[in-house]
Parts: sequence; C-alpha cells; structure tokens
Amino acid sequence: MEPGSAIRKIIHCDCDCFYAAVEMRDDPSLRQYPIAIGGKSDRRGVVATCNYKAREYGVRSAMPTGQALKLCPDLVVVPGTMAKYREASMKIRQIFYRYTDKVEPLSLDEAFLDVTECTQCSGSATLIAEEIRRTIAEEVGVTASAGVASNKFLAKVASDLNKPDGQYVITPQNIAAFVKQLEVKRINGVGKVTNEKLSRLGVKTCGDLQAFELLDLVDKFGVFGKRLHDLCRGIDNRPVNANSRRKSLSVERTYSGDLADQPACMLKLPELLLELRSRLRKVDSDYIVTKQFLKIKFNDFTSTTLERAATDSLPLESFEGLFDEAWQRGARPVRLMGLGVRFIDAGEPGRALQLDLFD
Repeated sequence: MEPGSAIRKIIHCDCDCFYAAVEMRDDPSLRQYPIAIGGKSDRRGVVATCNYKAREYGVRSAMPTGQALKLCPDLVVVPGTMAKYREASMKIRQIFYRYTDKVEPLSLDEAFLDVTECTQCSGSATLIAEEIRRTIAEEVGVTASAGVASNKFLAKVASDLNKPDGQYVITPQNIAAFVKQLEVKRINGVGKVTNEKLSRLGVKTCGDLQAFELLDLVDKFGVFGKRLHDLCRGIDNRPVNANSRRKSLSVERTYSGDLADQPACMLKLPELLLELRSRLRKVDSDYIVTKQFLKIKFNDFTSTTLERAATDSLPLESFEGLFDEAWQRGARPVRLMGLGVRFIDAGEPGRALQLDLFD
C-alpha cells in the first residue's frame, strides 16, 4: 500500500466444515453424530471434510476413509453432492456482492472481501462481517467465521482464531503486538519442511523471525525470504483480486410464509426490481445488460427459471411477463422468487461488436 493511502478493510470469510454443514442443514438428524463427507473405505475413498464431532476423534480432511473409521468407528460417511454445495456457494457469493464487488473467491466456501469503500453498517468492517455471517446463517443455513484486518494475510489468519461461528478483528494499532507472538507455521507457504528449517534457526514466532535481516532470509529461503520478511511484520500489500469479471447479478428472497397465488407474487416483484436496480447502479458503467431472468421456487421445492433478451431499462412489465409464463409451469404457492440480469463487459475488445452481430 502506498504511503498516505487509506487503510484497507479486508474480510476473510470461511464457512465452517462447509460440505458437512450443508448435509446437516438438509438432514438435522446428522447433527448428533460425527460425520464425514467422502468416499467409501472399500474404494480407497478420502475424507473431503468432517464436522466438529468427528474432529474430536482426530478425523481430518484428506484422511483415508478407512483410517477415519478406525479413529472413529461410529463415523457416518456421507457421499458428497456437489450440486448442493455449488448452489449454497452461489447464494453465499451473492450475499458478499451485496456489500462489495471486490470479492476474491478461494474455494466454494471461502473468499476475501475488500470493504474499504462499503457504506453499509456505517463503514465498519467488523459490523459488516457480523451482518454477512448472520445473513449466511439465515438465508443459507450454515455458519461462517470471519477475520477482519487491514490486509489479506492477517485477515486469513484471524478467521481461524474464533472458529466455529465467530470472528476475530486485528486493528491497525494491534498488528505489531499480534504478529510478534504469532507462530510462523501460520504463515501461508510455511509447510512442514520450511517450519523445520526455521525451527533449526531458533524461530518459532514471527517475533523471532523479525531478528533476521532481509538479505539473510533471501539467502536462506530464496524468493520466499522476502515474503517471510514482510509477513512476519504484518505487511501484505496484495489487493483483493476478483479473478473473473462478473457475468450476472441477481437478487432473490425466500419468504417466511409461502406466497399463496399469482397476485401475491406480483406484489413482490416491484421491491425485488427496486433492489436489483439499486445494485446495478453500483456496477461498472462498462457492463452492458443483454438478458434478464426470473426464478421461482414453488412450495414443493421444484423450481423454474426463464430468461429473455433485455436492455438496461428493465421495465417492471418485462419481469411481469416472465413471471406469468414461469407461474404456469407450477401454478402453486411460491416460497422463493428472484430477479437477475446477465451482461457482457464492453471493455473487453470485440465483445460489444459480437453482441450486435450475433445476439
């Protein structure tokens, strides 16, 4: 970060035993058992993740299922369902985008958010993280932990310090004291071999590591020595990198009581469209809306989605037309509705021209 620039506000959000949490959400009876998501032991399966009851027995991710069952004979092994996890992940991602477009996903259940310019919650990253975690619990049905700090390294370390279902904040004033006692094995990139090498040098904490000069660390660890020199001091200038430009934006609501009929659903469309338009105003001006879509989930959990070509104006009548057609596919009470748009990035060479010619 350049001298004199504003202090960044970074959140690292990480769901707790994500796959297992989704399975326990969908089958609450599993909550009383140690469970693991993975392959069968007779097929050399491995554990993808497990709940905290299983972790008490020493079961860990990437452990062979057979070994896990020896440690915990009562372990319930559940085969993974990636479609469910992806659906939950997309809902979580959409929650992130309510606060910032600067989202860097690391996996289905983990991401960095730069909320420096966010105005919600009076701009407090701590309150934003709390609100995001609460919303994930309410709308997705799983818990998440978060770390809040002025850079990615510290935010990621912090998110592990109050799991599950908690958060930890490292203020700029506390960075020096925090990193001084931080174990070097918590530095990303310090694996077993590097940790052993540091241990032979008498280094256990970042405070110990700070005694070494930059040139000495580069001599001993090569290019990674510069990274060690910075991180042990809590320095990390990497930006939150949204790896791919967004291709769509949507809003959806699950209603506490089913919407009984078509008129009741129609009454909800204006408020959904208002929120969609509000969020679209925060999107870069070089995006061009090409399609609009509407999603309905009926009370029997069947769902349908319709889309058609659109322009930036997005009149209410166009979504009402989509709803009319979608409603006919089920014609029963509705538990969820969503509106959205798909767009292209006009800043990418040739994209707008191709749209004019072929879309």
